[in-house]
Amino acid sequence: MSTARVPGGVVHRLPSDLREALLGDAVALDAWRDITPLARNEFICWVEDAKKPETRERRIRRTREELEEGMRRPCCWPGCSHRERNGRA
Repeated sequence: MSTARVPGGVVHRLPSDLREALLGDAVALDAWRDITPLARNEFICWVEDAKKPETRERRIRRTREELEEGMRRPCCWPGCSHRERNGRA
């Protein structure tokens, strides 16, 4: 496992599988570091919300793809239900 720093979100910690996926993709990692902690939180929550392992894997792959395409929030996600509207837990 790499010791490179990959920032997490506001409410959620960065899961190890998403971290490793980002470390394997320089373009997605640069985009990840460029978005706000609240935006990172949305991607993390979206991945964590998956109920099946294959859904989680697909969401991790889509996170990388969407970051590469310049998206700053996950597509079609209503938002993290674990945070208050002010962005805090």
